[in-house]
Amino acid sequence: MSFQLKSEAILLLIGDIVIFYVSLLLMLFVRYGTLSMDDVYQSHITPFCILFAVWIVVFFIAGLYEKHTVILRDKLPGVIFNAQIVNALIAIAFFYSIPFYGIAPKTNLFVYLVISLGLVLLWRLNGYKLLGIGKKEKALLIGSGYEMREIQEEVSRNDRYGFYFFSSIDLEDLGEIDFQEEILRRMSSEGISVIVADLKNNKVEAVLPCLYNLIFSKVRFIDMHSMYEDIFDRIPLSLVRYDWFLENISTTPTFVLNVVKRFMDILITLPLSLVFFVMYPVVYVGTKLSDGGPIFFFQERVGKNNESIYIVKFRSMTDKGGKKIVTRFGAFLRKSRLDEFPQLWNVIRGDLSLIGPRPEIPSLVKEYEDQIPYYDIRHLIKPGLSGWAQLYHDNHPHHASDVQETKVKLSYDLYYIKNRSVLLDFKIALKTLKKLASRAGK
Repeated sequence: MSFQLKSEAILLLIGDIVIFYVSLLLMLFVRYGTLSMDDVYQSHITPFCILFAVWIVVFFIAGLYEKHTVILRDKLPGVIFNAQIVNALIAIAFFYSIPFYGIAPKTNLFVYLVISLGLVLLWRLNGYKLLGIGKKEKALLIGSGYEMREIQEEVSRNDRYGFYFFSSIDLEDLGEIDFQEEILRRMSSEGISVIVADLKNNKVEAVLPCLYNLIFSKVRFIDMHSMYEDIFDRIPLSLVRYDWFLENISTTPTFVLNVVKRFMDILITLPLSLVFFVMYPVVYVGTKLSDGGPIFFFQERVGKNNESIYIVKFRSMTDKGGKKIVTRFGAFLRKSRLDEFPQLWNVIRGDLSLIGPRPEIPSLVKEYEDQIPYYDIRHLIKPGLSGWAQLYHDNHPHHASDVQETKVKLSYDLYYIKNRSVLLDFKIALKTLKKLASRAGK
């Protein structure tokens, strides 16, 4: 399942690169009526290859290599059009600001952008046919709980998967079913060739011998929890037990990763700190004119190994009659995210990383540790300014108590802890920039 999702992204990437290059050839043919002009070709190929690399990054930030790209065909034109506008602006700035790479006439760039937009749309809207999404196999789903229902709904609603659930079995009702008679014979008569099963559930043991025999009938098996993780980018909490942590979470192999993360934190934070120093006089004046109070706000949070840390922000709230309210200037700081910039000091100190689970306030940590099993595992690593849950969990409690939503948030944090790497951090960083840019535009 994971291989299928990754191969789709790779094929989309290869297809985009081919489209960019073919668009260049078509532009040269439209403009000059031939492709045999070596000097013209050479003057275009180098700068456009540089742009291709940048445009691929823009496509990545826009989410065009996400696993749901293929299925959201109704939204694709808008996403692609917006990405191509950004690419066009980058190309214009590139050619007009670097005379060495100037192309003449500039009409060539306009023709290229029109051709590439049309071909990219054609490829992305019809490429799913080339990605093997054609005839679907029949599948049987065996499981229980909300994760089973989520998978069933996701697969039945979308066309991107190479199978569909012809039938399902709830393990809670397994005792009422004659598995041999009702299921196996039906599978044979209906041609079911894929079984997605909750192999971690104790109740599935009763039918494991029957499932084992299906291997000889060339039936493919997919673990339901692995499929859930691949689809939703989070860990199904029903899977999480002590053995899961022993198998998937370990501190020993992360030494090199921690050293690299620390180096990158310092390398990126130092130049970003220039923004802090440039904006500080503006924030100082704005805050003093707003209510005359202090510039900074310090708040205790729980960091790595459950140690207390104190994060610092530009203050955006004031106390009026015992009630905390956001000041007018504070609202500007929050909307622009400038209130977060002093936390760069926490990154330099080593309290925070740029990427990691967001640190929580101590009172809520105590409540969640009492009510959510294994909640404290998120404190195994250093918290961050941005993280996987901040990107993909839409309903965070925002420092208000919410056990159910925090369970969902924990499932994203566990996914990050299990899969963390430099490449995953890079992906989160790019997605965070996109998120900040979209908010700034509102």
